[in-house]
Amino acid sequence: SMDDPRALLARATELTQAFRAATDRAVEFQAIAAAQLADPRRFDRLTPADIAERAEWTEDYAKKMVEFGRDLMRGVEGAGHVDPV
Repeated sequence: SMDDPRALLARATELTQAFRAATDRAVEFQAIAAAQLADPRRFDRLTPADIAERAEWTEDYAKKMVEFGRDLMRGVEGAGHVDPV
């Protein structure tokens, strides 16, 4: 209930944690997609500049996301806890 500040804090904290987890997972999916799109084995591969334009990122950030995605796909230990920024 909105009248009980303890319950409100507990529920708000749960929601915050859930949204953070969803955000982390979404970033991982973006990174994996970026890595796949930049794969040099693809005949239709995209450059970091192309990826940056499509995702509304800077080119430097796109390069970091491609590397992060490659690490995730390789299963690098702790890759899920790395912030590409």
